[in-house]
Amino acid sequence: EAAVAYARAVGEAPALATEAEGLRLHVLTSSATGYKGVRKQASGRFRAEHSAGHGKQNSLGIFDTAVEAAVAYARAVGEAPVLAEAEEQAAEAEWLAEAEAEAAEAE
Repeated sequence: EAAVAYARAVGEAPALATEAEGLRLHVLTSSATGYKGVRKQASGRFRAEHSAGHGKQNSLGIFDTAVEAAVAYARAVGEAPVLAEAEEQAAEAEWLAEAEAEAAEAE
C-alpha cells in the first residue's frame, strides 16, 4: 500500500493486474485501488460494488485483496473470459492458414 501511494505521488504508475482467473479486469487509474467498482475500507479490506442504476449500488462482497474484488466486479458486469478471446484468435489463425494453403494448392 505504501509503495502504491509513493508511486502515485512521484508520478509512476503502480503495476496492476489486468487479468485474473481468466477474466479481464477493469483497470481505472483514477481510482485509489486501481480498479473500477473497488473501494478500500477502513479495515484494509476491499469492497466490490456494481451500479444498479438510479444511483444505487449493489455490494458484491468484501475481499482481502483489490484483485479479488476486481474479479468479483468483472464477473458481475459479465466480462467475457480472456480464454475465450484467445481461443477465438487461435481458430481465426487456423482458418487463415488453411485458406492460404488452399490458395497455394490452386495456383
